Amino acid sequence: MVESPSSAASRRPRRLTGLAALVLLTVPALAGCTVQDAFAFGWPQTLPTPQSEEMFNLWIGSAIAALAVGVFVWGLIFWCIIRYRKRSDELPAQTRYNLPMEMLFTVTPFIVISVLFYYTAVIQNNVTKLTEDPDHTVTVTAFKWNWEFTYNDTDPDGDGPAEPVSASVGTSDYIPVLVLPTGETIRIKEESADVIHSFWVPDLLFKRDVMPGFTNEFEITIEEEGAYVGRCAELCGAYHSMMNFELRAVSSEDYQAYLGHLQEGMSTPEALEAIGQDPYATTTKPFDTKPNSGEAS
Repeated sequence: MVESPSSAASRRPRRLTGLAALVLLTVPALAGCTVQDAFAFGWPQTLPTPQSEEMFNLWIGSAIAALAVGVFVWGLIFWCIIRYRKRSDELPAQTRYNLPMEMLFTVTPFIVISVLFYYTAVIQNNVTKLTEDPDHTVTVTAFKWNWEFTYNDTDPDGDGPAEPVSASVGTSDYIPVLVLPTGETIRIKEESADVIHSFWVPDLLFKRDVMPGFTNEFEITIEEEGAYVGRCAELCGAYHSMMNFELRAVSSEDYQAYLGHLQEGMSTPEALEAIGQDPYATTTKPFDTKPNSGEAS
């Protein structure tokens, strides 16, 4: 039985739809990730701060807008290929001007750019703004090739230490741990003892350079307790890749107890253990500096 051209044409859109659905399901599977991971477009889904959530939403919105434009353009291309494919040697009608189409292609990009610029400016201001009176202030000092954290808190209720406390000075066999409270505004002040470094916690979706002779500042509010890996994101010398730290987010009560233990003279591991936390970093490991030891861990 010979199939009529009309029935074959009616099945073609269904085949294309099925093929597109198969591709959407197959690509995440071949990539070894869930559909949720695939539609995060490569960004972490752990969003411990309001700032990281805003930046994540901006990224997702931008990616969706880009995909929408791409699908529209691809659709036009394939529609033209199918609709205006050569059927005979007769030359089709030539259109010299098409004012509505030209207006569409001129105005639409400016609308897309304006919307993206607006949301980028708003979120950038939210991420970089500084409050007049943060709840806590911590000084991060970067040096080749490790970190020192100084807690500058003076608790207005008198429960915390009145003087700055330096702790978590990293070494080649000790990963420094930066302990911060959840649910409170924390100002990070960055200083460098030598060259340019960069303070980066990937889960915060934010990093800022640490420059010699200049103090950089930013603020965060961590909403989820946990351990978050930290890195140096600026090439700073031979052991740049090993310049790690850990951000440990704890409850406000545990944070105050931690500062009190530091004031009493405890080391960072001892103070962490005293508040029921792992005494050493859990998200990254120190590197081995022994000669002929093979690759660094």
